[in-house]
Amino acid sequence: MTVCATAFDMRTSKKTKRLTVSAMTAALATAILYLGSFIEVLDISVAVLASLFSAVILIEYGKGAPWSVYGITSFLSLLILPNKFPALMYLIFFGYYPIIKASVERIRSRLASWSVKICIFIAATTLLLISFKLFTVEVELPNMKLYMIAFVALTALTLVLYDIALTRLISYYLFRLRHRFKNIF
Repeated sequence: MTVCATAFDMRTSKKTKRLTVSAMTAALATAILYLGSFIEVLDISVAVLASLFSAVILIEYGKGAPWSVYGITSFLSLLILPNKFPALMYLIFFGYYPIIKASVERIRSRLASWSVKICIFIAATTLLLISFKLFTVEVELPNMKLYMIAFVALTALTLVLYDIALTRLISYYLFRLRHRFKNIF
């Protein structure tokens, strides 16, 4: 009887620990996004930084927990941030990208993998542009189509740089930092 009770306690303890660490990670990511809402120069940077927590939780706990962190962080940041732009950037692209990056990179063809990433990014960029159109004052520029093409090209370049940097940061975590956090996870 005590062996079954001990096994049950260990499973419950692991679930409780995963829930606690995920909740603390979501709170920390929300606090970082909150900082970016006050310092407008950092709004995209903090969304990128907060996305790293999803990657770490994915590495440590598998597929379910990072979606919880993403959902909670998105909800809380949209609820409490005075400037919603960092929350919007996190919600529309940066928050879930590390989670889907792991799945997309399982595609054997690098061309197909990058194609999927770019399609996801174009969909996110389109959603972002639609949200800007809904929530901001419309600005009319003389060569609007040219500006839109330049915007998409620059943001695609940003995706490539972000993806490469994210891969390197994940590798750095796996090979240099993970052993330091083994007591937490």
